[in-house]
Amino acid sequence: MKRFGPIFPALALLLALPLGGCFWSVGGGTQKTVIERTAGEELADLKKALEAGALSPEEYEKLKQATLNK
Repeated sequence: MKRFGPIFPALALLLALPLGGCFWSVGGGTQKTVIERTAGEELADLKKALEAGALSPEEYEKLKQATLNK
């Protein structure tokens, strides 16, 4: 029976390894928060960018139409 002694701990370790990932992933993952913006918010930001000179009137109209068509 002594010659099988080292096999049992090695077998237990081998069987426990797949479960080890479960313990480390609980509560340790990263979360991504997606913030959905309304069309009104996007249009307001586009208008501000136009007024600030960051967008040309053509770019503003193109992006405005794209926002309204979503």
